[in-house]
Amino acid sequence: MEQNKTVAKPEKESCCCRKKHTPRSEEAQRALQNRLNRMIGQLNGMKKMLDENRYCGDILIQLAAVESALQNFGYIILKDHMETCVVEGVKNGDLAVVDEAVELMKKLR
Repeated sequence: MEQNKTVAKPEKESCCCRKKHTPRSEEAQRALQNRLNRMIGQLNGMKKMLDENRYCGDILIQLAAVESALQNFGYIILKDHMETCVVEGVKNGDLAVVDEAVELMKKLR
């Protein structure tokens, strides 16, 4: 009688578990944290505006500001990714990192 053997497939790495090989500088890390904190403040401000039943147009203006800030934050992270992770991957013969970068760019649109 044959036994059904299940071959374990390698699990896809979660993006939340990987780490950069080249760490960000303290200055870059601080600048990114400041940007995030500003966006969190803007989001909290929008929440307060909703709680206060503020005018829709004012909330939409704040929404546009947060969207723009998020987009710019993403571009900064993408630029860093291209200059470090992608370059390192290509130098090490990992050309799949280029395809990954293209997919990440598509998600940022």
